[in-house]
Amino acid sequence: MISTVLARRYAKALFAVAKEEDSLETYNKAIQAIGTLLAENPDVESALESPVVPPDIKEEIAEYIIKAVQVEESLANFLRLLVERRRIQHLRIIAESFQELMDEEMGVIRARVVTAVPLPAELKKKVAEVLSEVTGKTVALVTEEDPTIIGGVVAHVGDMVWDGSIRSQLQGFKESIGRGEIG
Repeated sequence: MISTVLARRYAKALFAVAKEEDSLETYNKAIQAIGTLLAENPDVESALESPVVPPDIKEEIAEYIIKAVQVEESLANFLRLLVERRRIQHLRIIAESFQELMDEEMGVIRARVVTAVPLPAELKKKVAEVLSEVTGKTVALVTEEDPTIIGGVVAHVGDMVWDGSIRSQLQGFKESIGRGEIG
């Protein structure tokens, strides 16, 4: 919890700098590339998070990240500051928080839709349109397949969940039978 609050503060500070420099999109691409780099290289992320790894090694790792992603000088200085203040382990959470701030700024909301089978492109578009109407924002849709839901759709938008899966309907039916409501 504390790390999330701390990461959000750092993301807000970085967002303010990016906005002031009129480089929101550039910073977002770079910080997301860093998040991806860390996700794809768990050893690098583990080294940054480890209290055993000395700060000078973490500085080297930060310099590697700076070169690999080719970030702006302001963002490079930000990464160096995170190492100096022993906050570099929060980098991926900072990237996620920065994305949330970007989404807010652009009026975009992220939605995760889970279905039993892959959705055709036309249906993805229709689901995004419906969720956009419901939320009043542009929807960035991410789809997942989970055969355990049997059929239907489960949509996660922010803190809201719309569960129209057959699995949840069957569970509700089972509970109704258990309470003696159906007979």
